[in-house]
Amino acid sequence: MKLLLSSIISIGLLTLQATAFPRMDPKLLQELLKRGTEPKECPFSHGNTHELTKRQIGFDPVAQRVSTHGQYAWKAPNLAAGDKRGPCPGLNALANHGYLPHNGIAPATAIIQAVNQVYGMALDLGGFLAAYGTVFDGDPLSLTPGYSIGGPASTGLGSIVSGLGITRTPPGLSGSHNNYEADTSATRGDLYLVGNNDLLQIPFFQEYYDALLVNTPAPHQYSALFPFRQARFNYSVETNPYFFFPQFAGVLVAPAGFAFPPALMSNRSAQYPEGYLDKETFKSFFAVTGEPGNFKYQPGYERIPDNWYKRAIGHEYSIPTFLFDVLQFALKDPRLLSVGGNTGTTNSFTGVDITALTKGVFNGATLAQGNNLQCFIFQLIQAEAPGVLTGVYEDLTKALKPLTDSIGGALAGLGCPQLAELDRSQYEKFPGWKKNPSGL
Repeated sequence: MKLLLSSIISIGLLTLQATAFPRMDPKLLQELLKRGTEPKECPFSHGNTHELTKRQIGFDPVAQRVSTHGQYAWKAPNLAAGDKRGPCPGLNALANHGYLPHNGIAPATAIIQAVNQVYGMALDLGGFLAAYGTVFDGDPLSLTPGYSIGGPASTGLGSIVSGLGITRTPPGLSGSHNNYEADTSATRGDLYLVGNNDLLQIPFFQEYYDALLVNTPAPHQYSALFPFRQARFNYSVETNPYFFFPQFAGVLVAPAGFAFPPALMSNRSAQYPEGYLDKETFKSFFAVTGEPGNFKYQPGYERIPDNWYKRAIGHEYSIPTFLFDVLQFALKDPRLLSVGGNTGTTNSFTGVDITALTKGVFNGATLAQGNNLQCFIFQLIQAEAPGVLTGVYEDLTKALKPLTDSIGGALAGLGCPQLAELDRSQYEKFPGWKKNPSGL
């Protein structure tokens, strides 16, 4: 049965209009800006007491237990034979346990289902990320649209074999620098500095490990990571002359490396229904063994621990929850919402003039107000896609139509300022803008 990309994206993007970005009252937003946290009614609010959160969320050891046995027993990847593993430890673990195809080349629908089933990621967030990865780094024209979670995939997605309108081998997530993956990763190195963007760097892992508070609920563990997040940003500014922080891969995806482990990898229990990311669990999900000062990393060997429990049913990690996590740090350091980068030398970070980039439609000073951030990001994706993907598809309009139609529908209820085109010349001052292993 043919599965069109539009049906995949409808799972995620078309639901955004109704569920993903509820309109924020301006007064509420101003209060959030003052507090730098979520509304107190939210069960994931970092301001709530642990006991109150326990009562709100609850814990079901049957429904939340994730199987790591039988068909889901861990199996090492055969990287030499072509199994794909890449920069996302959560996806690598899913492939190692059979929740995704073991070869690491996965249909978007399988990715959406797996991240929901195992981690409790909501369909809006999982659907959008899967659709975006498919269009930019996979094959949206296949009979089973999807992408490689690692490097280029020459087999496994229909139109690559049949030649139905795609002019390149899709690069996969390992080739997604600046469109899906970006500098300032929590545990990966900057592409220019280390030569790859998918292998864990032990010193950064050690810093993350040291920053994790013990015996502390996951939301508070995340809050305590801000100094580490800021240090990683500063490190890129201070050491990488080609550092670039794009609108999607930088502003939204880079924060996921800091937010997703506490939100999605922490273990749930009656004591910690909101989760607690203990350090052994953290090491397991990142394919690290050994003790501090003597850690060993085995690429591709990420593992879901035994006796591990996912997020509570009904408290899935959605786009609004993720955006609150992004804004919590950005309100402390506004650079984390700044599209920009170094201009060829270290310590030369310059933000893009958002007014000039969007030809007056958006203003950088107001991105955190109302719906402006989500309007800005999603409309930039829509406006950027044709330029980024020119030459990739024989019929670019056809390849992008499901994405552009879905984004248009998703934003229809938000009252967004209309962004017709971009002045991409604003990027020319950043030499890292075009640094991408896939050649895009």
